[in-house]
Amino acid sequence: DLFWAIRGGGGESFGVITSFTVELAPVPPTVTAFSVARTLRQGAVGLLHRWQEVAHQLPEDLFIQVVLQRRTEGGQTELEALFKSLFLGTCGDLLRVMSESFPELGLEGRDCREMSWIQSTLYFYGFTNGEPLEVLLDRQSQKKRFFKGKSDFAKEPITVVALEGIWRRFLEEEAAGVMILDPFGGRMDAIAEAETPFPHRKGNLYNIQYFVEWQDGGDGESRRRLDSIRRVYEFMRPYVSKHPRAAYLNYRDLDLGGNRDGGGGASYAEASVWGRSYFLGNYRKLALVKGRVDPADFFRDEQSIPPLPAAMEEGLQNALPTLSWALIQTRLSD
Repeated sequence: DLFWAIRGGGGESFGVITSFTVELAPVPPTVTAFSVARTLRQGAVGLLHRWQEVAHQLPEDLFIQVVLQRRTEGGQTELEALFKSLFLGTCGDLLRVMSESFPELGLEGRDCREMSWIQSTLYFYGFTNGEPLEVLLDRQSQKKRFFKGKSDFAKEPITVVALEGIWRRFLEEEAAGVMILDPFGGRMDAIAEAETPFPHRKGNLYNIQYFVEWQDGGDGESRRRLDSIRRVYEFMRPYVSKHPRAAYLNYRDLDLGGNRDGGGGASYAEASVWGRSYFLGNYRKLALVKGRVDPADFFRDEQSIPPLPAAMEEGLQNALPTLSWALIQTRLSD
């Protein structure tokens, strides 16, 4: 159970990892990447709607991400949808797959770049000018920056009309950063919700990440950026998962709640506010594992898993029938 918990249960709750064993996956000698941008005038909203329908059903060797971002040209700022892809194969094979699965994008050979898989990691990180692989070994501190991330999961396609509204709203929020849409489906659909702590697999069309960064750490700029991304997040509420509104644990979103005094001290019930958003039904098992391996809650931070001792779990289960009957009586009296 402990090994299960540390494979996706967050990096702050169960201990210190001293070594890793990584299972590699085979990749072909040549992979193909592309980045194709489309604006509103170029039919971006219709393409985004179509992407929702096909991206999770594409062959497992093809991944197409969408990034909604601003671009300024000729003094005019507009929103664009950037379709970014990695295909495990050659450009010719990719063009054939795209012509069958997503011809609306209009991908052409000149859009494709063949490379090795390790070179693709540079490409997607933004190194597109032939930088050597050794830049991956550069551990020097980069320029200081601040960022805020939030996340959602979409279970149903968003209508064209709603996408147009989202497009306008996001363009209005000039300080909101970017929206990153990652498709699910494929291998994700074949992995059971409880196989690892990360439960958001089958039934999700795509994940949405809201990401904004800035360099001025002053209160005014920070507040402007934070307020903007939070407004976009709230605007998206009708279009994403509910009960709970799920979240992706890649960074701590403290808007969901936090432990007392910035670390530790939260009860199982209090922490369930964010615990269920991150882990859904796996949250309870994570808390039970925590109760066995770290009952004193030594390893903790703002959103660490609280320990749930087995005895307390039994007490909660025994109390449920009484609580349920009390709720029924209350509703009848109302």
